[in-house]
Amino acid sequence: MSVAKAGDKVQVHYKGSLQDGEVFDSSEGQEPLEFVLGEKMVIDGFDNGVLGMTIGDSKTVVIPPDEGYGGRNDQLIGQVEKSKLPPDHEPELGMVFNLDTPEGPFPVRVTAIEDEMVTLDGNHPLADQTLTFEISLVAISA
Repeated sequence: MSVAKAGDKVQVHYKGSLQDGEVFDSSEGQEPLEFVLGEKMVIDGFDNGVLGMTIGDSKTVVIPPDEGYGGRNDQLIGQVEKSKLPPDHEPELGMVFNLDTPEGPFPVRVTAIEDEMVTLDGNHPLADQTLTFEISLVAISA
C-alpha cells in the first residue's frame, strides 16, 4: 500500500479544533483538501502529520504554534485614524481587509474601534494557538 511522502499530491478530510474543543475549520460536507506534501501549501504541522499515512488511515495531530501559525507578534498590531483607511472600508469589529504594502497585500483584522482610531492586527487569527486536527487520508497521487 502506498505511503504518503514528500512530493505526493494527497487528499484529506480533516477537522481542526482549538484546545477548548471549538471547531475552527472542517472539510465535512465538502470535497477533500488537496495539496502537495512538502510544498508549504499547508502549515508545517499538518503537512508533517500526513507524512507516512496510508490511504484509509485516520489520526489526530496536535500542532504547537511554531508548527502552525506562529506566535503573536506585537509589532503587527497598531492604531490608525479612521480617515486613513480606504473610503470603501467602514471599519467593523472583526472585519478583515488587505492593506497595500510594497511586498503586496497584507491582511489585517479590526480588533478595536475607539472614537477616530482603529486598532488593526496583522497576526493570523490562529497565532499562538495549539491546534488539534483529526485527519483522514483519502487519496495519494504522485
